Amino acid sequence: MKPLDPRLLRTARAVRVHLAVAVVCGGALTGLILAQAWLVAHTVAGATDGSGLTGLGWAVGAVGLVALARAALAYGAEAAALRSAARAKSQLRRALVTHVTAGPPDPAGRSAGELVTLATRGLDALDDYFARYLPQLVLAVLVPLAVLVVVARADWISALVIGLTLPLIPLFMALIGWHTQARTRRQWRLLHRLGGHFLDVVEGLPTLALFRRAKAEAALVRRVTDQHRRATMGTLRTAFLSAFVLELVATLAVALVAVEIGLRLLYGQLDLETALLVLILAPEAYLPLREVGARFHASMEGIAAAEQVFAVLDGPGGRAQQPHRRPQAPEGSRQAADCAVGLRLEEVTFRYPGRDIPALDRVSLTVPAGRTVLIDGPSGSGKSTLLALLLRFLDPGTGRIVVDGVPLDAADPDRIRRRIAWVPQHPYLFDDTVAGNIRLGAPDASSAQVRRAAELAELHDVVAGLPDGYDTRLGERGARLSAGQRQRVALARAFLRDAPIVLLDEPTAHLDPDNAAAVRTAVARLLAGRTGVIVAHDAGWAEVVDETVHLVGGRVPAVAEAGR
Repeated sequence: MKPLDPRLLRTARAVRVHLAVAVVCGGALTGLILAQAWLVAHTVAGATDGSGLTGLGWAVGAVGLVALARAALAYGAEAAALRSAARAKSQLRRALVTHVTAGPPDPAGRSAGELVTLATRGLDALDDYFARYLPQLVLAVLVPLAVLVVVARADWISALVIGLTLPLIPLFMALIGWHTQARTRRQWRLLHRLGGHFLDVVEGLPTLALFRRAKAEAALVRRVTDQHRRATMGTLRTAFLSAFVLELVATLAVALVAVEIGLRLLYGQLDLETALLVLILAPEAYLPLREVGARFHASMEGIAAAEQVFAVLDGPGGRAQQPHRRPQAPEGSRQAADCAVGLRLEEVTFRYPGRDIPALDRVSLTVPAGRTVLIDGPSGSGKSTLLALLLRFLDPGTGRIVVDGVPLDAADPDRIRRRIAWVPQHPYLFDDTVAGNIRLGAPDASSAQVRRAAELAELHDVVAGLPDGYDTRLGERGARLSAGQRQRVALARAFLRDAPIVLLDEPTAHLDPDNAAAVRTAVARLLAGRTGVIVAHDAGWAEVVDETVHLVGGRVPAVAEAGR
């Protein structure tokens, strides 16, 4: 785990400002530490030599002023760090929410509960990272070097001892950190899982109570909670052990310096003021390194959460592919369809990480403009992978995909996705009205356009039977609708989007015959004049498509060209 993740610097402007402030404050604090050590050594040595209060009064006053300045600087630096942490968390939360709401679905399949836990409890843990760990990291670099320089000028033997023992603390800290890293990540994964599962359970309480499954879910929540508790205690034990090891190493190193200073002072080889200066500065050289180890353990949960945020943001539709504003639905319902575009896959191969067998192996396929192809095959044959490649959720390992004559990897992802209407197997419906869910296809669409899209999707009669019609709230995941009705809402979104390319993933899977027939009717209407790719197991699409391509083990037995 990196001490300072460069992605934080790139994503949150507040982090860059905070790091600059931390460096300035760290430099000032280092100067105050050195000044205080010299003043204390000079005062004690002067008092021992018999200097009066008149000669040492200024030094005593200066010690007090330095102590007050250190306290004020530490307070101001921490307050500024907390403000920077709040701004950075706000920027990361906005980026995460924008990505989740305006970008493509999460390919990792994270649930809403997991994303909520990540955006709230997870990012809140960054406070320790910003307010305590980063400033301490700056001090861990500046203070030991400054102490070594000052001690070397005063007593080279003590500087040699400090220089040889200082690297032991980072060494032990790294060894313990490698061991703790896996534990902390496991702790965060369990918390992530617990938060997401608990939110899903709360949302589904009426259903659980209806089917008398509440006790079983309570037992599952209890089991996950116990796993998180054990992981947290294991992480704390490791953190306490690391603190003990670092304290022991630092104490022994300081004791070694004290012994050699004491012996030389006893034999008159060193004056008292120099000895006191070295003895006061020696613990200060080790203290920032010990503290940075302790602060690191306290901030690891926030770092793990930030890594999860970056995993989401760096996915499809992430920062490199900024979310776009969906175009307003055109007045003419055939406008986009009249500009249908062709698709072509040329020797496309894709292999998932960690797998030896490719999901797609040298697949070539042509879909002429305005034509529709059905991709069928057994489970695991690569059908969903093919759709993910067309949507730019994944990129092919070899080969290329051409859309309207332009290679997909050379095209603007936003421009390509604006020309695609995607109907997934399990469309997500939000706890919003029917009209609000349909308007995801075109947020600026009028009520008349929403109604027309619903009619084309065979949804209008269903909506007419709801209590408030198009203003009826559907509940999270469309709880008020059946699977077939939810599929028709997704088709209405596609009609409203009016894109020239339509991709459908198992649109009638697990539907009863009546709903499947209604969906097929709507799909046939949607595909008219558009370029379409349907992924399905069943053979009931023969009258809708122009060509059927079989995928077997990620390969097309014979090169297929639609419309042939």
